[in-house]
Amino acid sequence: MNLLKDIVWWVRGVTVFALVGESGTGKSFRAKLLAQKYGIDIIIDDGLLIQDDKIIAGRSAKKEKTFLAAVKIALFDDKSHRDDIAKALQKMKSIKKILILGTSEKMVNKIAMRLQLPSPTKIIHIEEIATQEEIDKAIRTRRIEGKHVIPVPAIEIKRNYPQIFYNTVKVFLKRKNKPNSKIFEKSVVRPEFSKKGRISISEAALSQMVMHCVSEYDGQIRVKKLTIKTDTQGYRFIITIDVPFGTQLTGKIHNMQQYIIDNIEKFTGILIEEVSIIIDKITQ
Repeated sequence: MNLLKDIVWWVRGVTVFALVGESGTGKSFRAKLLAQKYGIDIIIDDGLLIQDDKIIAGRSAKKEKTFLAAVKIALFDDKSHRDDIAKALQKMKSIKKILILGTSEKMVNKIAMRLQLPSPTKIIHIEEIATQEEIDKAIRTRRIEGKHVIPVPAIEIKRNYPQIFYNTVKVFLKRKNKPNSKIFEKSVVRPEFSKKGRISISEAALSQMVMHCVSEYDGQIRVKKLTIKTDTQGYRFIITIDVPFGTQLTGKIHNMQQYIIDNIEKFTGILIEEVSIIIDKITQ
């Protein structure tokens, strides 16, 4: 199915780009400039399908009341939401380039898969198009003021999400060998979850979830040690276990890894980059 999907988009001559960077580093602010540079037709950002300064389909993650709900919208966790976007994309016969925004390569690949798009062939990291000073400033604005950017003009946000609209920003782009500058307008919003504070998941809560997943998958497998690590790409779990004699190790352990990833991502919205399993002992 994936191969057929990729062939269909290849025949149409569509290329998928991705802009990757941690939350709050200015991806949405720079998305239109990147689209202008590469001649990109469509931007997929935080649950929205955007074309020519207009919201074509989708739901904005910025309108959600909790951070975790916003993450699920951004990841197109809801089937009706992603089907809405996928159908809109299928109807756009003339598009050639699509830009997906995400906090990690895994996230943009997951979004592409869920929207029935090929994986991005060109991944651009925010550090490649913004200075560290600009990134730090964007992070401060996000953390202190709770402001987010949606790369469409104010009229679109006021029409669709008036309750979160805050301000508008105009960016002037000087084009080489052309006397006039192009003006991009972006909307600044303050989501409900930003006003109330970000919801985080403690390591203790994640540990309980992992233990529950292992027990639910196979009650005879015993977890001896669990280490949780985080980085810019997502969460990494290192699980040391004892397994009963006679267990088909290769297939069963691989399936358990995927079971843990699928369930925790489904119920929390966070991204699990890796689950490493260490077998300490085979018990009788």
